[in-house]
This record gives sequence, structure tokens and C-alpha cells, in this order.
Amino acid sequence: MHERHSALAQRALDEGLVDVAYAAVDAPFGPLTVAATPAGLVRVAFASESHDGVLAELAERISPRVLEAPARLDPVRRELDAYFEGRLHAFDVPIDWSLSHGFLRRAREVCFAIPYGRVLTYSQLAEAAGSPRAVRAAGNAMARNPIPIVVPCHRVVRTGGGLGGYGGGLDVKRWLLELEHARPPEPAQHGLLDN
Repeated sequence: MHERHSALAQRALDEGLVDVAYAAVDAPFGPLTVAATPAGLVRVAFASESHDGVLAELAERISPRVLEAPARLDPVRRELDAYFEGRLHAFDVPIDWSLSHGFLRRAREVCFAIPYGRVLTYSQLAEAAGSPRAVRAAGNAMARNPIPIVVPCHRVVRTGGGLGGYGGGLDVKRWLLELEHARPPEPAQHGLLDN
């Protein structure tokens, strides 16, 4: 049965009938669902999110042509595995920003540029995204980030160093920051994202 599904999925991919492919990825803290369009990675979901809800969101906001196609997600899965093993410090997979717009997208693009092992405060993120007074909006952009881990919202913390929130739970945020040996946020300065 699995081989038949794989063959049908491959045929649908070959014929351009799949707009969103998804697959499961094992992570040290539980399974993830990852989804990609031809443009790139569009969604990473924690086990705490409803699998059916994630697929329904993709069908509604991207395209109803959603299919489980693990082979199409192999590059993402390999990079996530290497990251969790501490061997990868920057993701190279293309990103599809279709689920991000306006300030949310700008904040997430800034977040994507935060180097491995570094953290910013929500205030620093808002400033780097071009709206220094939009600290709460920066927090909302991270809280609703559709591509956590790869767009590393775990690298954004409260002023004073408190963790803030995290969609995967604070234990996961703490685990990811420890994996990266993350340094506390540096005082506001020009060139916030320079190494």
C-alpha cells in the first residue's frame, strides 16, 4: 500500500498536480510536519498543532492541491537532521514567504537573518524590521511564525533575557537555544545582525 501511495504521489508531482507537498520529520522533542511549495519551505508545524488543521490552512491559504510527498521534502529533512545534530548552523533551503505579509514578513525576514548562536530582543527585532515602536507586532510575528526553527523565532527573547513565548513550548525554545550555545542579546547598536 505504501509503495502504491509513493508511486501515485510521484506521478502527481511529475505531472505538476501538487502545489504543496508535506512530510513528517522526527525531531529530538517530537515529530514535525514540514510543507513546501515549488518556491520553497512554507510551513513547519509542531506536534502540538493539529495535523489536519495545518493541512486545512495550507489548502485554504496556498492551494487545495496538498499531498504527502516525503521525497520532495528530503532536502529540508536532511538540513533539519543536520541542525538537530549540531552540524548545520545556517539553512540553505529556499523559503516561500506566502504566509507572511507586511510587517510580519519584514520581521520574519530579519529573524531569518539572525546568526546561529545569537539572540535579539523583540525590541531589537522591531527596530531592525523598520518599526522601532512595533515591539508587540514583532512579538506577534514570532508567535505566529509559520516556519519556526528554520526562521529561528527561538532566537528572539524579551528585553532582560526572559524567554518570552514559543509555539513549540518553552522547553523546546530552551533546548534550541542550548543546542546553539546562544549568547544573550547585545545592547542596541548599529549593525544588529553583524557577526
